[in-house]
Amino acid sequence: MRFNFAALFVTMLASSLFLLGLPGDFVLDDSVNILQNHLLYVHKFDIEQLIYAALSFHDGNGSRALPMLSFALDHLRAGNMDPSTFKATNLLIHALTTFILIFFFRRLLLLADLTEQRAAWGALALAFIWAIHPLQVSSVLYIVQRMQTMVTLFIVLALWAYLAMRQAQISGGRGRLQGILLIVCWALALTCKEDAILLPLYTLILELTILRFKAGQAVVAKGLRQSYSLFVLATVLVYFLLVVPHYWSWDTYPGRDFSSTERLLTQGRVLVMYIGQILWPLPNHMPFIYDHYHVSRSLWQPLNTLPAILLLGALFSCAWVFRVKRPLFACGVLLFFAGHFITSNIIALELVFEHRNHLPLIGAVLALGDLSVAAWQRLQLGRNAAIATLGSVALLLAAGTLTHTYTWGDGTRHGKKMTELSPNSIRAWNQYATVYFRRYNITKDTRHLGKATEVTEEARTYISSPSLTGNILIYKSIMGTVNSQDWQRYYQDLREAPNDSVSKVSAILLIDNVARGYIFEEARIVEALEILAERYSMTGRDYMQAGVFIYKTNQQNKALPFFKKAIQLYPKDDPIMQQLIKDLSNAGHDDWVDILQKVHN
Repeated sequence: MRFNFAALFVTMLASSLFLLGLPGDFVLDDSVNILQNHLLYVHKFDIEQLIYAALSFHDGNGSRALPMLSFALDHLRAGNMDPSTFKATNLLIHALTTFILIFFFRRLLLLADLTEQRAAWGALALAFIWAIHPLQVSSVLYIVQRMQTMVTLFIVLALWAYLAMRQAQISGGRGRLQGILLIVCWALALTCKEDAILLPLYTLILELTILRFKAGQAVVAKGLRQSYSLFVLATVLVYFLLVVPHYWSWDTYPGRDFSSTERLLTQGRVLVMYIGQILWPLPNHMPFIYDHYHVSRSLWQPLNTLPAILLLGALFSCAWVFRVKRPLFACGVLLFFAGHFITSNIIALELVFEHRNHLPLIGAVLALGDLSVAAWQRLQLGRNAAIATLGSVALLLAAGTLTHTYTWGDGTRHGKKMTELSPNSIRAWNQYATVYFRRYNITKDTRHLGKATEVTEEARTYISSPSLTGNILIYKSIMGTVNSQDWQRYYQDLREAPNDSVSKVSAILLIDNVARGYIFEEARIVEALEILAERYSMTGRDYMQAGVFIYKTNQQNKALPFFKKAIQLYPKDDPIMQQLIKDLSNAGHDDWVDILQKVHN
């Protein structure tokens, strides 16, 4: 009972460090996944609406259903899109994970033959360090990353159940109830995010280091070894015969500036950077946005690519060699690597995200904790020295987290910090300006639009982008201060910018703002769309959207080239194209229909 109270106290103390960040604001992907997802705007407890909300991620493909459902329940609870409501739920999830992690660590340490007292104190210390680490700030306060934190919650609970099951098996039992809990928790984790599929890899690491496939009955021990042998064989075959052929790209991935080889090389440096952030967690070393992280083009470009890979290889080798002598260290290191197995592999994800360390940090803390104990024992430090060292580390981590959460606690403060740390990031500047734009939408006070314009104009002293000048057009159009020079500057940026999705989206976004009543100069947008079509690679949907917009203006004839491009890119039997031809025929554009049908055939 005393341990339960201690666990609760540690959980509450760790969670209190994040309270400063609750006011904050929505950030980056929060917009598309939460604010702009109107299926989450549930105003009464209606099962059908909640099901649609749960299935609303990525146009209803059904993945990550549990976090999406929780977002809808947050809206239902608050009655609006109040970021503090969503962040409070995130913090509750973090607290629950911390509480369960304490019991997971205690059971793990007991199975590693520590005494009851040492296991209890070790579990409290390790979980507390994990919970208050500054790397957790973006995981907890970046609302959409509830998907990641919920995965960690259920994976930790599943691992606790696995250890309980194996403890029963080592004692001669079967652990069926714990096995059922394990399966249920894994199923719940799989509804949160795809990387939950790594659970069998985590349990294999526990077997290789701590558990050693032990069981009270020989048949159970034999079954464990055979099952994991088949799992390893099946995983290797699936990876090399299915995953690699599907995702591998010798050329650059679509929408990225790196190939599979370059991504793997770069991830060596990324993982070493993560380790550096874990060991030296200064908030200024965690910029949150890594848009301009340098890609490794070879083992020598940049020069630290090969040393980073060698360092990781040495760390992995040490863990493997010492898996019997120092099983906790080995378990921690291998869990850290396993946690990054998907995100540091060949799938064309963004190169860096701090929240990817949310679960791997458990392994890092375990490994560092075991190394610290080994150092104290070797140096023959007393108990008081060990407590003083641990206290100093906790204070430093707490100070870093408090500083970081204070920054996250105000949208403009966070935006300013992001742009200071990443001055060449378009996303950072747009996020900073968007905070003021959202405040305008709430208050209708044009002073906020003026601040958004000032921020974006400041951004242009660092970078030129149609995304920035396009946003200036929107802000000034609402204020009624837009002029011809603003439009010419936008056209210039559109002509000079690289062929990327950011530039393309900026022009398409102007169309949306006409529909919202923010922009009225349709002829100006038609000119922008013509520049876009001339310089950029566009999808059939982009051409179709642009063509429909132009058709509704007084420059209707300029829509035909866009329809021709769209019909070339859409499948022949696509109903959208069939409807387009039907609508044009009904509108009396038979000459257009003949042209499009010839292109279509």
